[in-house]
Amino acid sequence: MRHSDYASNPGHPATDERIAPHGGLLKELYLPPGEAKALKQRSATLPGVDLDARQQCDLELLLNGAFSPLEGFLGRADYERVVEEMRLADGTLWPIPVTLDVSEAFAATLAPGSEVALRDNQGVPLAVLEVGDIYRPDRLHEAAKVLGTTDRRHPGVAELLERTRPVALGGKVRGIQHPEHHDFRELRDTPRALREWFAENGWSRIVAFHTRDPMHRAHVELTRLAAGQAGARLLIQPSVGRAGPGDTDHYARVRCYRALLPRYPRDSVKLSLLPLAMRMGGPREAVWHAIIRKNYGASHFIVGRDHASPGNDASGAPFYGPFDAQRLLEQCDGAHPAASAVVSLAPRAGRAGGCRFGCGGHHGSSVDLCEGRGAGGCRAGWGLDLGAALTTCGKDTTRLS
Repeated sequence: MRHSDYASNPGHPATDERIAPHGGLLKELYLPPGEAKALKQRSATLPGVDLDARQQCDLELLLNGAFSPLEGFLGRADYERVVEEMRLADGTLWPIPVTLDVSEAFAATLAPGSEVALRDNQGVPLAVLEVGDIYRPDRLHEAAKVLGTTDRRHPGVAELLERTRPVALGGKVRGIQHPEHHDFRELRDTPRALREWFAENGWSRIVAFHTRDPMHRAHVELTRLAAGQAGARLLIQPSVGRAGPGDTDHYARVRCYRALLPRYPRDSVKLSLLPLAMRMGGPREAVWHAIIRKNYGASHFIVGRDHASPGNDASGAPFYGPFDAQRLLEQCDGAHPAASAVVSLAPRAGRAGGCRFGCGGHHGSSVDLCEGRGAGGCRAGWGLDLGAALTTCGKDTTRLS
């Protein structure tokens, strides 16, 4: 199997000027054209899985390198350590399990070493999985550890316990072809393409903004302020993968984002779409989002109030506190929560591990990041260094309150 590894080289130095992908290499899993053509032909003879929306989003981000350093769906050892400690088996930070679930009946036809064709919902082969592990995750335990709750009102819990099939297949994937998208093709950048665009346009400091909602004026002001504080250009990268309950469809949202672009200074903003299936995992998901943006070439990331939160539980209380994502970062450096944090993704000189806190709200400032909630909840100095894999993060980071 051959993968395209994007590492530091003369064209893309992995320095403070050009941030390296998570783990040091951009793991693009597509085969060269000749090998892909041969594998596509052979895939017709293999047992296959027709991917659902979440699985196809996960596969696309595995194949294009956005999930670097992953080279496939998690095997048992990686899965168990991610659930318990937010780490892969080799110790690399990874907060969210990325697994391929199948039925008991299908799994019974396979063994380690089997090959499985991974197809879209039209039956088009996108990749082949070489099965390394066949295991049965404890989904209730996964929900409690990763999502911090077993309440089925949480959409991620409901999916895990009610719609996820019982057996997981782990192993490396080899990409045959890109998933087909018929909308907004010019905005669907791969990590390599976006990194090359940044290099061609002289962008080295980039602050990324994640959203699954239409943007309003407060978002515009927050992102402009964040970019200014970080001395960076702005990447608006909305999630346009699987929609969540009550989400505005991405067609309307993309038109909204495009309409807002003229409100930013010239040559200061880039719009690019992310085909991510969100888990609504609160604090852990915020770290995941930051890692993904690092792979796309962003040097900073905005962590907002209620980041990736799905709302309220059965008792009417929020699943996550408004600052829980920031409190997860607090475990790394002892800072205090701000309503929105600008997260530095680059390694800090003199720190082999841990975090640094860079840009946040301002006490008493006429402009703050609390979106109208008052500056009392803000503290200057919020940020996170993900470049050294957050070696000082605590292990118990599932539910922070």
